[in-house]
Amino acid sequence: MSYTVAKGNQRVDPDEVKVSGKALEGVVDLRSDTVTRPTDEMRRAMAAAEVGDDVYGEDPTVNRLEKRAAEIFGKEAALFVPTGCMGNLISIKIWTHHGNEVICEERSHVNLYELASMSAIAGCMPRGARGEDGILTWEEIKAAIRPKIYYDSQTALVCLENTSNMAGGTIYPTEQVNEICDNAHKIGLKVHLDGARIFNAATALGDHVAVTTKKVDSVMFCLSKGLGAPVGSMVAGTKAFIEKARIYRKMFGGGMRQAGVIAAAGLIALEKSPARLHVDHENAKLLAEGIAEIPGLKIDPKKVRSNIVIFDCAKTGMTAVELCDAVHAHGVWAQDTALYSVRVVTHCDVHRAGCERALEVLREVVTKTRKAGA
Repeated sequence: MSYTVAKGNQRVDPDEVKVSGKALEGVVDLRSDTVTRPTDEMRRAMAAAEVGDDVYGEDPTVNRLEKRAAEIFGKEAALFVPTGCMGNLISIKIWTHHGNEVICEERSHVNLYELASMSAIAGCMPRGARGEDGILTWEEIKAAIRPKIYYDSQTALVCLENTSNMAGGTIYPTEQVNEICDNAHKIGLKVHLDGARIFNAATALGDHVAVTTKKVDSVMFCLSKGLGAPVGSMVAGTKAFIEKARIYRKMFGGGMRQAGVIAAAGLIALEKSPARLHVDHENAKLLAEGIAEIPGLKIDPKKVRSNIVIFDCAKTGMTAVELCDAVHAHGVWAQDTALYSVRVVTHCDVHRAGCERALEVLREVVTKTRKAGA
């Protein structure tokens, strides 16, 4: 069996993908905020990074990154991991036993986009619950908790995602997270936060990440999305949690040696990138408002609060794949997420002018297709 990767929506062989140090000239790449390139400052820091063997705990740059992440989040300790998927899997593995259930929103990343690793590796079953705009309430979670019957799979963990990617970057209010944590803890459940884009959530809320994550038992966040680092994520929690996390990181193949080379970029991302995320949010709002004005496309701009915009194209006469392919030909890259759903994500490598161009291309493509089908 062979697999392909998605380049825009042109499915290509991995061997044909050209790797570039900079964003492709003339392309507005809105597929994801994972496509960001490291800044010149990050590259200089990577070249000059002081390194050691991190498996032995001897890489000073990694140690600084972990210490700083723990300080920023108000947690006892933190651990540098290669990917957000690994960070989530490690956390799930620590808080559960084989045969347990994990309650998560049905559109969540841990449920849909992590290769069923919680089942295949952690031995758990996801129990999906539907939340309005991807945001679960305690009542919805409580309704999904398994009864204490010996032949039922027992609920062990609640996993929240903030922001909620596939719901359009929607955000958990801090008080709602706290309510969920308080009630979960009363009945012996742990709460893990997939905070891949938690800095986007905190920016939109006007809160500090330490406030938004105060009561969760563990949190994972990405350095390589909106923060712009080339690779890496962090998990944070108690010292005891991180001691176990270090063991599972090694077990899952995530132990790295002279990782300070990439941790150096992560430090800059952590310290400097959050301050500019509001620009991405403003650009996302610009896109949402412009898309809402294009006949055939459907979105409620009021619901766009971070850097993710998901819109419906059912009335254009095109599927999401067809629409993405059409705009791809004009240098605008978007991502289909369902038969008639398209996602665009703003980030530091796409400025306002690029968003305006994307709107022009969308308008031109949709208008032409609707006229042809009239």
